[in-house]
Amino acid sequence: MNEELSIWSLFIEASLLVQMVMFLLLIASIVSWTIIIEKWRTLKEAREDTTTFENRFWSGIDLVELYKQVSPDRENLSGVAAIFEAGFGEYARLKNQGGIEPMDIVEGAQRSMRVAMGRELDRLDSHLSFLATVGSTSPYVGLFGTVWG
Repeated sequence: MNEELSIWSLFIEASLLVQMVMFLLLIASIVSWTIIIEKWRTLKEAREDTTTFENRFWSGIDLVELYKQVSPDRENLSGVAAIFEAGFGEYARLKNQGGIEPMDIVEGAQRSMRVAMGRELDRLDSHLSFLATVGSTSPYVGLFGTVWG
C-alpha cells in the first residue's frame, strides 16, 4: 500500500459526479469568499464615510454649505451623505419653485430621502441572498457527494 493520500489523488480517483460536486463546492466557496471580502470592505468604507459625514454634519456647519461641499461628488456618495444630498437637494429644489406649501416641501424631501435610503440598503444588501443560498445548500450538496461517492 504505497499510495499517497492527498486531496488531488482523492479528486482524480472519484467518480465524475463526485468530481462535479467537489468542483461546484469549490466554485461556490471561492465566490462566497470573494463576496464576503467585498462586503467587509464595503461595510468598513460605509462606516468610515458615515463617521466622517456625521462629524461634518454635527460640527455646526451651515447645511447649505455642507450641501455645496457634498453635491459635486454626487456620483461617488454613499451612506448618510447620499441620503442627505438627496433630501436637501429636493428640499432646495421645491423651496426655489415657490408657491408650494411648507409641509409639501418637507414631504418631498422625506420621500427623496426614503428613496436614497432604499438605494443604500440595496447596495449594502447586494449578494447576501447568494451567501444565504450557498450557506444553506452546501452541506446537502456535500452530503450528496459523500453518499454517492
